[in-house]
Formats: sequence, C-alpha cells, structure tokens
Amino acid sequence: MDIKGFTYGYAGKRGDFRSPGAVKSQELLYGVGINWLCLAVVNRQKNFFSTDISFDYAATPTDGDIAFAVGKARERGIKVCLKPMLNSADGMWRAYIGFPDLNMRGVDVYWGEWFKSYSAFMSHYAELAEELQCEMLCVGCEMSGTERKEDYWRELIEKIRSVYSGALVYNVNHHREETLAWWDVLDYIGTSAYYQVGVNGAERGKMLAEWEKVRAGLAALSEKAGKRLVFMEIGCRSAKGCSSMPWDFSHKEFPFSEDEQADFYETCLDVFMKEPNFAGVFWWDWSTFIYDTEEEAKRDLGFNIHLKKAETVVREKYAE
Repeated sequence: MDIKGFTYGYAGKRGDFRSPGAVKSQELLYGVGINWLCLAVVNRQKNFFSTDISFDYAATPTDGDIAFAVGKARERGIKVCLKPMLNSADGMWRAYIGFPDLNMRGVDVYWGEWFKSYSAFMSHYAELAEELQCEMLCVGCEMSGTERKEDYWRELIEKIRSVYSGALVYNVNHHREETLAWWDVLDYIGTSAYYQVGVNGAERGKMLAEWEKVRAGLAALSEKAGKRLVFMEIGCRSAKGCSSMPWDFSHKEFPFSEDEQADFYETCLDVFMKEPNFAGVFWWDWSTFIYDTEEEAKRDLGFNIHLKKAETVVREKYAE
C-alpha cells in the first residue's frame, strides 16, 4: 500500500487553513503517520440544476490558503492530492446534479453549459495543482448523475492533462465502480468505500468476511481495467451501528462507540494492505479544527478519530 493518507480541509472556509487552530489540527494529523494528504476544497453551485459554477469569495478557500496547506505538508515530506469538490448550495447531494439531454428543439443545451462551467472550475485547480506540484488531482467526486456523459468527461480530462502533469483520479460512489466507462483515461480507480460491512453485525470476524467480498470484486475490476484502486473516501463515525451505514452523518441519537469505529478501520486495513491492486486510502476525514481533550473525543460522534481507538489503529498500521 503506497498511499497512507487522510482527507483534510472539507469544511474549511476562506482563511481557515492559515489560522492557528487549523495549523494545530494539521500538525496533529501529520503525527498519525500519513505520507499523503488529500486536501478537499469545496465550491458550490446555486442548486442541483444550475449550469453556472461561481467562485464563492466569502467561503471558498483562496489559492493562497491552498498553497499554505500544501506548504505545511511539504515541510513534512508529505505528498498531496488536491481534491476540488463541487456541492449544491440547496443541500442536495452532488450526485443529483443533472439535466435533460435535449431541450424542446432537440439541442443539447444544459449539459454543454454545465460542462463548460465545470471545465473552467477544474482547469483552474489543475493549473494550481501543477504550480504547487501536487502529485495527484481528483477530477470529480460522487457526481453520479453526470458520469454517463462520457464524451464530455473524456474531453474534460484531455483538457486537464494539457495543463497538469500529475496523476488523475475520479471518486465514484461505492457500488458504481463497474458502471464508469472511462477509467481508461485516468491513472487510478477511485471510490468512496462506504461499504456496509457491519450490516450483519459489528463483530470483527463478520466485518473481515464482508471486506473480503468487497476486495474480491474490486480486485477483479482492477485487473480488468489495468488500474490500481484508491479509496478516495472511507470512514465510519464513532457511534454504535455506523458500520452498517458508514456514510451516515445525520443520526445523532446513536450512542458513542469507538470500538466499532476502530474495528471498521482495522478490518479494512487488514484485508486491503495485502491486496496488490490496492494503491491506498484517504480516510474521511480530519476536521479543519480538531478538539483537544479525550473528554471532547468521547462526545464526538463524527468521523474524527483523534484521541479515539481508531487513531491508534491507523498510526500502528501506517507504521508497518
């Protein structure tokens, strides 16, 4: 496993990455033993059917903010995957971004307009990633409604390659890996690996068995596509029952359980660190501003692993 990574910065706003609290959080993350950082930078379109993507000057981190965070990683000898993420400001999941194929005159208007805007968005970050010498660029994340527009995606990736020389990956949602028809123009197969390994119970042995099923399917896809796998997102909240729905962030009534979270992390790494087609993982996610004490950790029901058993698991596994 080459990529021992973590995602950072997802909720970061303009100026946050350069603040003392964020710098402290970054330093704590580097102490886990990562060798890759996935820097998530979020912009938003107005709603899921908008064709215009505009920079949010009040919220989105600036290029200077990004350069600062990349610089901090460089001080530790850590490689960087820049991950520009597009959300919908109306709260709809980005997977629902989509449009009619043709207007009443039989003309493809909406898709063309949206991809023109998305191309400008991604080209900006591709140029920035090249300038900052980021080793990897993620060209999209969980944009399920757009993935069938193969020609547009191929054109976009060709344009990105004209300005960026590093590795390219796309982050498909789990169980959609087989449906993507353009893995051939990318360097890695990327997926959000929120698999329900605890659906039949959160016992460690059952989790291992479920991960083995996942591994077999993804390894076959990797062999077929001739590309190695990267878990671009994966994680489990420190709450009881979350290994059966690891993508969940909404159920606040679940009781705290660092054991179930730790077992999710450990069983995943036990299975995939031995898989030759597996390039690595970016866990989701490390907060831009992290808490300080064990008492705070035990009140945190989110994806954070800091000062929880899963942090020890990751640190020890990454040290192997």
